[in-house]
Amino acid sequence: MYANILDGRKISQEIRKNIMDEVHKLKLNYGITPGLSVIIVGDDEASHVYVSMKEKACKMVGFHSEVYKLPKETTQDQLIKLIDGLNHNDKIHGILVQLPLPEGIDENLINSHILPSKDVDGFHAINTGNLLLGEESFIPCTPRGIIELIKRTGEDITGKHAVVVGRSNIVGKPVGVLLLRENMTVTICHSKTKNIEEHLRMADVIVAAAGIPELIKGNMIKKDAIVIDAGTRKVGDKLVGDVEFKEASKVASWITPVPGGVGPMTIAMLLENTLKAAKKKCE
Repeated sequence: MYANILDGRKISQEIRKNIMDEVHKLKLNYGITPGLSVIIVGDDEASHVYVSMKEKACKMVGFHSEVYKLPKETTQDQLIKLIDGLNHNDKIHGILVQLPLPEGIDENLINSHILPSKDVDGFHAINTGNLLLGEESFIPCTPRGIIELIKRTGEDITGKHAVVVGRSNIVGKPVGVLLLRENMTVTICHSKTKNIEEHLRMADVIVAAAGIPELIKGNMIKKDAIVIDAGTRKVGDKLVGDVEFKEASKVASWITPVPGGVGPMTIAMLLENTLKAAKKKCE
């Protein structure tokens, strides 16, 4: 028996439909159109593809969107000046700086210049701290999308064991915190973890976010585990995740494909965070 497929494209379309309805109400009742500004520095091909997808998604749900494409020679001070202007622009409710940034620009410093109330990526230190404390905050988009996918399985995960592979500030660490919020017992594995296979074989939920193609083999996965693959790497002419999909799908109960799993959910959560920021203007 093969695993059920968690179709991120289909689920994200359902979420976008709900967002479109909410945008219509905001415009009708308050005259507010959610606005998102995306800043990209340099000519990284993958980053430009992601930004185009975000811009297209904004238009689909009725958001106002602006994209600032800056040359790789842009200085840190120039970038901060642009962010400061957007912080004071009432038509813009969310600001996103596409990562990675060129050498010489401090990502943490840049994120700290975005107002926490407009930090729809959830990377500002205040939002990160609130996430850890369980307080109101913008939750990073990929981790939030991962939790939504797990919930869509309908499985009771309370008290069960989750293993996160990867400890990045963008995915691994925050998704670990969110899984704790769901009352799971969480293990975070990384490049220095010994006997990673032993940890994986005990996992009821696996979140793969290491960025290493097909790191996790089918024989490392516990029968009927939920497997969420947040990895994306190009191997030849194919996009490949961190999980060996074909073999894993013979063991898992639920699994996300790559592409079409976590990626679409990340964009859907960005839209939800921006909508949330716009709604706060009505309070």
